[in-house]
This record gives sequence, C-alpha cells and structure tokens, in this order.
Amino acid sequence: MMAAPVDLELKKAFSELQVKMIDTQQKVKLADLQIEQLGRVQKHTKLTQAEISTLPANTRLYEGVGRMFVLQSKEEIDDLLTDKQKTVDDKIKELEQKKVYLERSVKEAEDNIREMLLSRRAH
Repeated sequence: MMAAPVDLELKKAFSELQVKMIDTQQKVKLADLQIEQLGRVQKHTKLTQAEISTLPANTRLYEGVGRMFVLQSKEEIDDLLTDKQKTVDDKIKELEQKKVYLERSVKEAEDNIREMLLSRRAH
C-alpha cells in the first residue's frame, strides 16, 4: 500500500524534471544563439574600428541613423564603436552567467531526484 504514493511522488518529480530540463535546454540554446550573434556584432565592431583608425583625422565619416546618415567626427564614431563594444561584452558576460545558472539548476533538480530514489531504496 505504501508503494503507490511513493511511485506517484517519483513520477511527478520525474515529469517536473523533464519539463524543467526541456525548458532549460531551450533557454540554453537561445542564450548560445544570442552569444553567437553578439560575437558577430563584436567582430564587426572591431573590424570597423580597425579600419577607421587607419583613416586621416580629417576624414568625413557618417553614422547610419535609421534610413539616413549623419556626419560625425572620427572621435565621435570611435566613441560610439567603443560604447557598442562595451555593451556587447557586458551582454555576453550576462548570457554566460545565465547559462551557468540554468545548467546548475537542472543539475540540482537531478540530484534531488537521485537523493529521493536512494532514500526510497533505503526504506
């Protein structure tokens, strides 16, 4: 008679873990895609900055704003690119931390179920 509630409890725990793992895997994949995309932005920004640094100081540079272009100084463009680079770096760090947290939470859930199974066997 005791076996039925235990089995239901384990079944419920396993189904919750499965849902959590699927959800977490999707979130990790999304984070990976975002990191990959931000990596491309980072590379593009570095290449643009490297190219601009070779230009003479009096070169006319334009920043794309929506569907128009605005004349900017070389320093302003460089500052914009530096800010963009910093923002991308911060977002990548944030996503990496989020991935670590998600993976840790799934591992904790797995460990809890293992403990539950071991305690059931001990009884």
